[in-house]
Amino acid sequence: MDVKQRLEALRSLMRSRGIDMYLVESEDFHGSEYVSEYFQCRAYISGFTGSAGTAVITQDWAGLWTDGRYFLQADRQLEGSGFTLCRMGEEGVPTVREYILSHIKAGQKLGFDGRTVNAATGRMYQAELEKRGAFMDACCDLVGEIWKERPALSHHAAWLMDEEKAGESRVSRICKVRAAMEEKGADHLLLTSLDDIAWLLNIRGGDVKYNPVVMSYVIVNGSQVILFAGKNQFSPMDRERLLADGVTLCGYEDFYDEIGKIIPASTVMLDENVANYAVIGRLAPGVKIIDEENPTLMLKAVKNPVEMENIRQAHIKDGIALTRFMYWLKKYGLDQELTEIGASDKMESFRKQQPGYLEPSFAPISAYGSHAAIVHYSAVPETDAKIEPEGLLLMDTGGQYMQGTTDITRTFVMGPLKEDEKIFFTLVLKGHLNLAGAKFRYGCSGVNLDYLAREPLWQIGMDYNHGTGHGVGYLLNVHEGPNSIRWRTLPTRSSNCVLEEGMLTSDEPGVYITGRFGIRHESLMMCRKAEKTAYGQFMQFDTLTMVPFDLDGVEPALMTEREKKLLNEYHRKVYETIGPQLPEEEREWLAWATREI
Repeated sequence: MDVKQRLEALRSLMRSRGIDMYLVESEDFHGSEYVSEYFQCRAYISGFTGSAGTAVITQDWAGLWTDGRYFLQADRQLEGSGFTLCRMGEEGVPTVREYILSHIKAGQKLGFDGRTVNAATGRMYQAELEKRGAFMDACCDLVGEIWKERPALSHHAAWLMDEEKAGESRVSRICKVRAAMEEKGADHLLLTSLDDIAWLLNIRGGDVKYNPVVMSYVIVNGSQVILFAGKNQFSPMDRERLLADGVTLCGYEDFYDEIGKIIPASTVMLDENVANYAVIGRLAPGVKIIDEENPTLMLKAVKNPVEMENIRQAHIKDGIALTRFMYWLKKYGLDQELTEIGASDKMESFRKQQPGYLEPSFAPISAYGSHAAIVHYSAVPETDAKIEPEGLLLMDTGGQYMQGTTDITRTFVMGPLKEDEKIFFTLVLKGHLNLAGAKFRYGCSGVNLDYLAREPLWQIGMDYNHGTGHGVGYLLNVHEGPNSIRWRTLPTRSSNCVLEEGMLTSDEPGVYITGRFGIRHESLMMCRKAEKTAYGQFMQFDTLTMVPFDLDGVEPALMTEREKKLLNEYHRKVYETIGPQLPEEEREWLAWATREI
């Protein structure tokens, strides 16, 4: 079936079920950032294959919401499909919620698969629809019913992370979670987020692209831990090891039946912004819900000493790979008829040479010239620009290594720059260096520090429309809360999280001039304790990313002496760390690339 035929088949099914409006999200059952092929329902029904988007279908209209990264792609893929593109963030374009609540009428019914909508959102729709005299059916996977050749759920082989790599046993982590449950008066904890489960049980897998996690659910109570996963994902030996540590394995599909058996008057802890709406729908009447952040959230964010050292080693490997790529790009790249995708593939080839490398940690961004002004641009064959001997190439990439997760952005000078390109290159670098060099009292959050990165741009009335930093997991998700660096708090519980020793956070200010160029400088930093004085404990950042900044874009006259010192010290550290592990010709080039200014 083509998209129009799929749309008509869906509408026929909607009519037979009495559903007037149907919502299709891009989510899996776990709220993952990236999802496997099984969960590509929105792509199947609309034909739009971008990673972010939401579809709403009625009997006489169909809309697809996505953000600016995908406007060009969506325009092309939705042509003739029967879907209208709703450009998120543009003037006059309602949000998905606004559209649904303003168009559904009394007596009508909204349908969706409650496993793909979080509990907080599901409750919101339920309350708002009741006010309007409308109804909701959250138990219908209508797209799945018409998708006859739907791929199977991913249940690839999983493995256990040994304590010497994790720095802590699963038994110890389970004990900490039980202590948090006891403090809140919870009898059961329901975990549905895959990275939290992977961290708690020291398991890793390959069920989600870019994130080495296992499709699973977990129930923790005072007497047992039940892991719901694919029946054959773990080897017999690993199953025995899990059982010896108090972890019972059940089938992935058994989770909803099992939570339905929790007796009334029990108290269940879960995070309604994470757990899906179907989870709370399966709990028996009388079960009390404690809506709290998962206790694993903060425990996972604060890396232990073993994790911290392993992450450092991963960044040395990544630094070798990307420094070698930078040498190749500057010396040979423009002789290769190089394009954005070609540059990305070449960078990946250098990562693959590093021992312990597994896969990218996210979809790479390789953006030349005006494409770099699109913050999350993703090159496809139709847009794959040739890199010319002028201007700027922005590359935001990352890797999953057995020792940890990396994320780095460098903006490379490909030839002569215009005056404002060099000015903005330097202003963004100034902000990056000032944040990386911060020293602050314990108790600060990213909100306290964000101004350090934005100040050079704010001074001239400029800004960038994204956060300055996000948390990063340990051989887990490249975007991990609760730590972040941003200039304002968000309406979430952890948006003002205190920065703790062991938190890994990105430092990535940027500037984006529509139609011309984009610049971003990103490294990962580990929060560490500095000195303790009469005024309290002071904290600082240790930059782990070991790749030079392109000095061809730097205008030293715009920098303070402190900023020059910070840059020179960083480059000295890069050379001392990476240089001895490079071939002679590349090492000599690195000495020049990290020269003092």
